[in-house]
Amino acid sequence: MANLLFLSYSGVLCFLQEVLANHIAGVPIPSSKNAPAHERALAAAKVNARALNMAAYGFFISAPMNHVLIGGLHKMFAGRTSGRDKLLQLLVSNLFIAPAQASVYLASMAVIGGARSVDAIKATVLKGFLPMLKILWVSSPTATLFAQNFLPAELWVPFFNVVSLAIGTFFSVKVKKMQLAVARKRKPENRDD
Repeated sequence: MANLLFLSYSGVLCFLQEVLANHIAGVPIPSSKNAPAHERALAAAKVNARALNMAAYGFFISAPMNHVLIGGLHKMFAGRTSGRDKLLQLLVSNLFIAPAQASVYLASMAVIGGARSVDAIKATVLKGFLPMLKILWVSSPTATLFAQNFLPAELWVPFFNVVSLAIGTFFSVKVKKMQLAVARKRKPENRDD
């Protein structure tokens, strides 16, 4: 039952990440005036297919992966509270867990974004890997130090999911604003010349 709760929690957070990013970036969700009421309501709430795909990613991919990786990290260092052990835990997290999370996230976002070939997915992962890893190398130690000092082990996975929500929303907003700016530049201007 607890595992289903964590899966659902991660799915909801990933869904919220996309919806929040749509709102903050001002992404228009198209809907015609003749569309059914539920479609207009979803468009007004900035819920699109990508948000539903993000929920599926959170439920089926992110939550199980984070449960295994972060849970394994905690088990590996259970009862080890010395400064040396905490530093070693940070190193293991940054050298093994962060790269795995970044790779899986980028590959999943490529598929959700429409990439269908292995080459397209690989290109997305390679392009975003180092920038994402740099952010993880800053945020992960900060979050890990907080968790080590203030949270019981059973709250680590949900805590790291919330941290991922904040970071993911930030980057989604950045990407969406860039995409909107490019789309505006491509639109021919209507001038009365």
